[in-house]
Amino acid sequence: IMDGTADAAAEAKAYESRLQALPPSVLPRDASGAPVFDLMLVGVGDDGHVGSLYPGRPEVLDASGRWVLPVEMKVPGSITLSLPVMAAASEVVIAACGVSPKAPKGKSAAMKQGIEGEETPSSFPAVGLRGVATWHLDEAAAGALSKKYAKCAV
Repeated sequence: IMDGTADAAAEAKAYESRLQALPPSVLPRDASGAPVFDLMLVGVGDDGHVGSLYPGRPEVLDASGRWVLPVEMKVPGSITLSLPVMAAASEVVIAACGVSPKAPKGKSAAMKQGIEGEETPSSFPAVGLRGVATWHLDEAAAGALSKKYAKCAV
């Protein structure tokens, strides 16, 4: 439960404290003490953002060990799970589908970048989940993938 204030730093700290207070029988931990969620279902933006981890932002590469990070990109700020926490889930699913005013032909070019491109987590944060995630895409999101990947598209 979050408090709903505009103070992203306080919200992140409070939410992380609530998660840490859960016993390992409810929220298991890995060897480093990080949480291991059963499933991490993640949407991806056409810029590659996942959660509130946006390209070029310092939160993407955060190595502090924090589970929940404040993101002061917009007003009010937001909070997000860190990329290592997302990646540590037992199962990670990235979903991209549909069209939007920002992507009238779907997210196909972006998903090609994220799945096949030479991107880095800093330039396309979803790449930080590439090695652990299963990607579920519709035709609008999978249309630009090479044949190697197109057969895998949903």
